[in-house]
Amino acid sequence: MTPPLKATAALVTALLLVLTTAAPARAATPATKAPVAGSLRAYDVSAVYVAGVSSGGYMATQLHVAYSSRIRGAAVFAAGPYYCAQNNVAQALDGCGDNVYPTNVSALQTYTRTWASYGWVDPVGNLSGDPVYVYHGANDSVVEKSVTDDLVRYYQHFGASVQYDSGSPAGHAWVTPYGTLACGVTASPFLADCGTDPQGALLRKLLGSVRAPNTGPLGGSLIRFSQHTYAVNGWANGLSMDANGFAYVPASCAAGGSCRLLVALHGCLQGHGAVGTAFVDRANLNQYADTNQLIVLYPQASTAATNPNGCWDWWGYLGATNYPIKGGAQLETIMNMVRRLDG
Repeated sequence: MTPPLKATAALVTALLLVLTTAAPARAATPATKAPVAGSLRAYDVSAVYVAGVSSGGYMATQLHVAYSSRIRGAAVFAAGPYYCAQNNVAQALDGCGDNVYPTNVSALQTYTRTWASYGWVDPVGNLSGDPVYVYHGANDSVVEKSVTDDLVRYYQHFGASVQYDSGSPAGHAWVTPYGTLACGVTASPFLADCGTDPQGALLRKLLGSVRAPNTGPLGGSLIRFSQHTYAVNGWANGLSMDANGFAYVPASCAAGGSCRLLVALHGCLQGHGAVGTAFVDRANLNQYADTNQLIVLYPQASTAATNPNGCWDWWGYLGATNYPIKGGAQLETIMNMVRRLDG
């Protein structure tokens, strides 16, 4: 069933990344790279991982579950379990945000196993042992902790190795040492500084041991590329995706060294059209990428009539029921980028 439009407005306004008024924190200033126009090409990629916040967290889990043979782990901030919305915007709002309705996590696990038997998602056995990092802040009033608890239970049911960071006083945000907001704040650009380094934690979970981030000038390149090239319909804007995406490529990867790939997915009101390159610059991923042979892909969602806040499609706003499985329009568009990068 296609979600009703009147409820869609409520979801994007009240569920993921609600705006509040707050004074900005004194933010550390990261070294950045100006985007240069270019195109994606194949690199020597040894493994692919995915990370995301809020709607990007839901999309990260969709990518991981649908393509667990290719994506080896996930990091999810401020989101709930796979297929939580069940193609129903009311469930997305009241079940996957406020948790007024139950998430029905056992039913979601059953859907996953059934769809795997159809070949709509990869075999669930692939999830066993996969590293998963989950983050939830105590001041997140947009997605309740009980919803994120169910994400943890969902993954543990399939044997994933989950690290759950739920002790932070963060609001609904991507927490980073380069955040511009105080820790407990939920406001644009949804980048909060809690005096911690979750990126170090998530990368250690996904990759194993990691080297300290580069705190000096970045040595790689930030490529701005056309997302139309990878859109399943040839027109990214028609999928509520921006014309351009970004990819940070360390010099060692560009020179032919073996590297890993992390797909990093922003939340609602956090894409380029809303905050420019704030997420790309301040997520604290490029700094780790430089010292850990890690390419970071930053796909970009954009606004549309059914998606005024530029969220990723995790409840079916594009009007198709296949959004969380192989063939889903945004999911396949992102995977086309992954396929190009990992050859």
